[in-house]
Amino acid sequence: MDVTKTDVNNTLASWQVDDSRIRATLGSVGITSPNQLASMSGQSFFDTMFAGELPSPPIGETLDFIPIHIQGGKAIFQGRPSQQHYNPLGSVHGGWFCTILDSAVGCAIHSTLPAGKGYTTLEIKVNMIRALTKAIPLVRAEANIIHVGRQTATAEGRIVGPDGKLYAHATTTCLIFDMQP
Repeated sequence: MDVTKTDVNNTLASWQVDDSRIRATLGSVGITSPNQLASMSGQSFFDTMFAGELPSPPIGETLDFIPIHIQGGKAIFQGRPSQQHYNPLGSVHGGWFCTILDSAVGCAIHSTLPAGKGYTTLEIKVNMIRALTKAIPLVRAEANIIHVGRQTATAEGRIVGPDGKLYAHATTTCLIFDMQP
């Protein structure tokens, strides 16, 4: 299927509206206390964060990406690749790809966890398919869970542009653990 310039512009406009809407509701940058985290299910945590009642994670400000949607084992993050993220070769550093994907796949898993459970990344595998530059104004990291068990969980994610092009894909394994208040 061919994507027209009109399709790309419409997608980009829609993503920019989502970006403005979400940025208007997110709270200031900060860290949620361990006690608050332990007392909430993953989905409750994200609902409260999107309502602006909990802080927005600092890494998003550092690397210019935000969560757009997190619910029921799915997560979408949106980022602005820019020159500040470049490697010496003149394209976005692989660490940026990895960080936005790690955020998306981890949050997809976190959204399924009950109160008192936390997670951490055990392993992430990222394949970068094509370079990103500031010429692509917005990309999305879209993630879905594969499996959530008692001690481990797996998820997959993709970075796509408004034209539907794939820039990277990833899989992760996360450790699930009891959180201590």
